[in-house]
This record gives sequence, C-alpha cells and structure tokens, in this order.
Amino acid sequence: MLAQFFVITRNGFDFNTALIDSAVTQLVFAIAGYAINTSMHAYQPSARNSWYVLAQTIGLAAVSAGVQRFILLEWLGDTIGYADFMDKSIILRAGFGWLMIVIIATLTWFWVYATDNREAETRKAEAIKFARDAELANLRQQLQPHFLFNSLNSISALAGSQPEQARKMIQQLSDFLRGTIKKDDASRVTLEEELHHLQLYLDIEKVRFGHRLKADIEKSEKSLTAQMPSLLLQPIVENAIKFGLYDTVGEICISISTRMENNMLLIEVKNPFDPSTATPKRGTGFGLSSVNRRLYLLYLRNDLLATSQESSVFTTTIKIPQAS
Repeated sequence: MLAQFFVITRNGFDFNTALIDSAVTQLVFAIAGYAINTSMHAYQPSARNSWYVLAQTIGLAAVSAGVQRFILLEWLGDTIGYADFMDKSIILRAGFGWLMIVIIATLTWFWVYATDNREAETRKAEAIKFARDAELANLRQQLQPHFLFNSLNSISALAGSQPEQARKMIQQLSDFLRGTIKKDDASRVTLEEELHHLQLYLDIEKVRFGHRLKADIEKSEKSLTAQMPSLLLQPIVENAIKFGLYDTVGEICISISTRMENNMLLIEVKNPFDPSTATPKRGTGFGLSSVNRRLYLLYLRNDLLATSQESSVFTTTIKIPQAS
C-alpha cells in the first residue's frame, strides 16, 4: 500500500487520491487473497489438477481489477486525469494482483500440505502405538493363563500324594497372583519389586521340584531401584528351569545376577544343562521369543535380549534402558 501510494503521488496526484487508490486496491487484493486461501484449505488439488488453481487465480485477478476500476472511478472519476491513469494502469494492476494471489495460493498449498503430512504422521504413530499396546495386552493374556496352567498341573499332581505341599503351593500361587493381577502391560516396577515377585514364583516351583531346585540371586544395591517392565523375569527363569531340570535327575542352581552399566540395567540368568540329553521342549510358546517381542514393543529395540552357551551353562542376558 505504501509503495502504491508513493507511485501515485509521483504521477502528480494529490494525497487523498493516492491514499484512496492504494487503500481500495490493496483491500480488494486482500479479499481476493482470503478467497483463494479459503478455497485451498477446502480443496487441495493434486499436481494433475493444478490448472484449476491457475485458472482460479487468473479469474480472481481479473475480477479484482474490475472491482477496483468500478469503485475508484465512482469515487475519483472527477479528479483530473485519473480516468486516463486508471485505463493505462489497469493491466499492470491486474498483473500485480495475479502475482500476489499466486503467492498466497502457493504458500497456502505448502502450509496445507505440511499440516496434512504432520497429521498423517501423528495418526500413523498413534496407530502403531495402539497396535503395540494391543499386542502387549495379548502377550499379558498369554502370561497369566500359561503360568496358572502349569501351577495347577503341579497342584493336581501333589494333591493326592502330598496334600500339605499342595495346600502350601495354592497359598503361594494366591500370593503371586495377588501381586501381579493389577499390573498392566507397560507398567514399570523397580528391580527390587520384580525380584520379590520372582521369589514367589521360585517358591512355587521349589514346592514342585523340592530339593532339586536352588536359586542364587546376586544383586547390586545400585540396580535395585532401576525400572523395568513388570513380570519380565518369570518366563525367563521358567525357561531356565525347564532346560535345566527336565533332562537331569540331580540338583541344579539357577543363577541370577544384576548390575548397572552405562545407564542400562543388565540381568543375567544362567542355568546348567546337559548338551547330550537336552532336547527342544514343547509348550505354549510363551518363552524367550515372547520376552524379546515384549522388549521390542516397549523400547523399539531388537538388541535387548541375548543368549549364549558355553560348555554346559546356558546364559540369558537382558538389557533394560533407563530414563536419563
């Protein structure tokens, strides 16, 4: 508006004429710009339909120039030389208006495109999160029935021959389930809480296996306050018991050690096994692969669970990232 005011005064017109001309011209262009902006928000054309936007900008520029000419001649037509000035500048006005409308249309297109992309990414992230939560819920639904099924089988086996042991195991199972039933899939607990629940599980298994099963838990004080997903260790220790006890007749010791390293909680579960008699076991499928899947769903990393075998010792290593 200021630039136009300066140009008009340089052409010999007075202050009022220049002010009215520049104000009306820019107001009409502003309305045209608002119209194209609203249109682009309502309808986002593809590259194939870009001609539609081009035609719209040309039409708006022509209409704007016509409206300006009509209004300004009505108000300033009596000013000497103004009508001739308007006729000579109408094409320039229309061209300048078209350029401004095209700039507004382009900026609006980029804005709408960026906004749509951002919203699409947000929707995609939410969909991935919902899918991840659903899968975690499914894994949790597998965990408790799986453990409960094994425990009830053990209680059934003890009920006839060792009723006192069966009653003890029922009480221990009740204590274990009471502490775990309210935890959701993504809940975090301290390592100390997790080891407490693991001890309840081991107590149940010791009733089942008697003196054959021993557990040695070595924990550093610093690691006890570290956060980790709840109920993560039980299926790992169950796997260690299955591969350590099922193929042997003697005693075995499950070794569990914890420590902090580079803002990472490291947990190692070791169990002895006999390579000559160890065979793949059939079960419900809820084992190390499910733990690995759960860790991936929670931390989006595939390197948090590793296994190794040295001589007659099988080691499962878990890494739990800690918040900075």
